[in-house]
Amino acid sequence: MEITGVIQDVIYKNEINGYLIASFETEEENTTVVGYLPFINVGDSLKLIGKFVEHKDYGRQFKVDTFEKLMPQTLGALKSYLSNGNIKGIGEALAKRIIKKFGEETIHVFKYEPQRLVEVKGISEKRAIQMAQDFVQNWEVWQIVGFLERFGIGAEHAKKVFNLLGANAIEQIETNPYILIDITSGVDFKQIDKMALDLGINYDNDKRVMSGIKYGLIRSTYNGHACVLKSNLIEFVIHLLDVSSENVEDGLIALKVKDEIVVEKRQEEEYVYLYTFYQTEAEIVLRLKRLQNAKNVKKIPKIEKELKELEKISKIELSEKQKEAIKLVNENNVTIITGGPGTGKTTIIKSIIDIYETKGKKVVLCAPTGRAAKRMTETTGKEASTLHRLLEIGKIDEDNFYKNTSDYEGAPIDGDFIIVDEMSMVDMFLMNYLLKCIYQGTKLILVGDEDQLASVGPGSILKDLIYSEQIITVHLDKIFRQAAKSKIILNAHRINQGECFLQKGEIEENKEEMKEDFFFIKGTYQEKMLSEVISLCTGRLQKYGNYDFFENMQVLSPTKKGMLGTKELNKALQEKLNPNIKNTPEKSSMGAIFRAGDRVMQIKNNYEIDWEKYIFGKTEKGKGVFNGEIGTIIEINEREKKVQIKFDDEKNVLYEYSELDQIEHSYAITIHKSQRK
Repeated sequence: MEITGVIQDVIYKNEINGYLIASFETEEENTTVVGYLPFINVGDSLKLIGKFVEHKDYGRQFKVDTFEKLMPQTLGALKSYLSNGNIKGIGEALAKRIIKKFGEETIHVFKYEPQRLVEVKGISEKRAIQMAQDFVQNWEVWQIVGFLERFGIGAEHAKKVFNLLGANAIEQIETNPYILIDITSGVDFKQIDKMALDLGINYDNDKRVMSGIKYGLIRSTYNGHACVLKSNLIEFVIHLLDVSSENVEDGLIALKVKDEIVVEKRQEEEYVYLYTFYQTEAEIVLRLKRLQNAKNVKKIPKIEKELKELEKISKIELSEKQKEAIKLVNENNVTIITGGPGTGKTTIIKSIIDIYETKGKKVVLCAPTGRAAKRMTETTGKEASTLHRLLEIGKIDEDNFYKNTSDYEGAPIDGDFIIVDEMSMVDMFLMNYLLKCIYQGTKLILVGDEDQLASVGPGSILKDLIYSEQIITVHLDKIFRQAAKSKIILNAHRINQGECFLQKGEIEENKEEMKEDFFFIKGTYQEKMLSEVISLCTGRLQKYGNYDFFENMQVLSPTKKGMLGTKELNKALQEKLNPNIKNTPEKSSMGAIFRAGDRVMQIKNNYEIDWEKYIFGKTEKGKGVFNGEIGTIIEINEREKKVQIKFDDEKNVLYEYSELDQIEHSYAITIHKSQRK
């Protein structure tokens, strides 16, 4: 279906991807339109192609599939267009004067005779040229939108394409359509490939083959891989492009010559890297060796005496392994401490803090996620920071940062000891940047469980460093008595050893003290399992402990989709745990309904948003809420159109209604999202 009209009012606009909700006036009616409409403002004339849909909360809407921007059809529409901010320096008063002077010739003057604009009072020659350039550039953007639409590439990508390629984007794309793969994430390679073939590019074209190779490498990074077997890559590209192995081999040689890939031989196999990934790995190795081989200036003498004094004061008896770990930290600049849950990693961290801070050394604690940093703070009594905040990543271009940390110079971290907890979640780019920010002579202690899920980003840093045997590593395998009372911890170790869960009657030692904190409920039907989840979250666990959903429970699912995916689980749990109360304010956003009391998660890094903390009677202010941080909606203020959220680390943040695309419900979250907590 096609409708034509003018944008009357913008209700919501996502500046990043161009998603728009707006009031749209046609000759027949005024309706609400929704869809990806980048570069659109009030007063723009559009032809929209799509369909009317019925939204359960907002009623009838026109959902836009594709669109075309039209030259204003009337002088009134032209005045609205000129004064809506599309052209810098033209407001409503000046737009009226321009229209009054040139009338029906206005568009012609802007495009072909810009010097005539000086005939209007208040426009200098320099200003006239700039206005005309803005006018023409604005319309050239629409040529890009229309061009991409012809090949099934949505308007949501047009804004980034224009920002990166400029006004001659179409010419560049026609010469090499595969440039879109390099600059636009989320575009389907098959769409780009079809565009290229439609434009007349041959199947065995060098640019096509090289792009297919890079696409295969990029796709592998989405699964956490830094490189791939050359033989597997060749097979993938052959099937992707329907070309010969010789074509792929030639493409690999060409990319190698251009320094876009690196082929590395290990024993009998060859592995292929994107150049930036290989460079990042090489830099990690180089920086770790430098740090490792630097003079041990933070070492303290008589460590045995310090350990005895620590045990006496703290009344904690350290195991031989724990003492060994602390001694190795003292003897080496870089140390890894690894072990499963309940093996005493936290005790070692606390002991290091106690010993070295009494000697005037500064210990910096950090972790890759907000929840991990908070837990580190709670268990050690010393404030821990997220790596993002510690490294001030918010001050740099994060998209490019995660492509190549080599381009960024970090500010050195002020600390004698840097302890990184939950190292299994640190990817290669974050590790490289961390190492760039550490002074030579600083001690680095990496703590984590190599059997946990690997990082969301590419690389398996902790595991690879351990297996390399190049970094001094302490393996903790003894489960301490207190931890051995938890079935969760015991079962975690059994699973890692390839054994089944503990069975009834299997535990004799500490049987009376054993916590009932692990249950395995097997089910076949989704409906039954959904009912089980809701039952467990709404009071069924009370007899096993003081379990309150909002205080100490979290539902995890491996997927977003389906009845047991996070989307449906969140709806079901919200309905049971925080139902709609009459006359209580609600706010709908991105298909979800938010209420005071809802558990929510930040789903993208926002380095500029303001927050306040009220701690010990003092107010602390700062900026930044990061992907994975969880909190609770405190208030929805309809008058000010703001939502107040209190995060688990006590930050209070006010969100504009337009910023609610940054949060989602967190009654249930995916397992990968739980890594960011």
